[in-house]
Amino acid sequence: MNTLQDQTQLIVRQRIRMLVNQYEVRGARPDGSEGDLYAFAQQKRMAFREQVTLYTDDTKQESVLGFKARQVVDLGATYDVVDAGDTPIGTFRKDFAKSLLRSTWHVEQPGLGVATGTERNLGVAVIRRLVEIAWMPYHFDFVIDGRPAFTVEKKWGLRDRYVVTIQEPRLDRRLVTAMAIGLDALQER
Repeated sequence: MNTLQDQTQLIVRQRIRMLVNQYEVRGARPDGSEGDLYAFAQQKRMAFREQVTLYTDDTKQESVLGFKARQVVDLGATYDVVDAGDTPIGTFRKDFAKSLLRSTWHVEQPGLGVATGTERNLGVAVIRRLVEIAWMPYHFDFVIDGRPAFTVEKKWGLRDRYVVTIQEPRLDRRLVTAMAIGLDALQER
């Protein structure tokens, strides 16, 4: 079994539940199908402060990482990503001003710099703001100093499913995983 850090492509799939958002993070096989489970995430809906914990599986016995908003109410909140021992991995935040037209996020990993991700298609971004279509796909391209870092592509379907492709080998896959889940859990806020 490969480790999470060995992966260059991940699949993040949301489970349909009434009171919580749940996500599975799996490696992608060479044919694009879902491989090994690397993390299971759960987020309570309508929580006072946004917080998501990722576990090794859906028994939720062993946490592997999590992210939490620094402040209770903040349109451009910064989310701290930490490992199971509460050691910082990095941060991500939405650029509220730029996101009015086209959603933009910043992911920072110490020693690597800031990866900025913007919705790839302006037309889709505008349509998403005018009409709420939950199953509509959207794509984010993250770059560091103009170089591709990773992409997150939401696929067509009633259930949210994302394919995450990592081009920057030094990126901590746990931070990328947190951002991918954050895109689904926090994008509409």
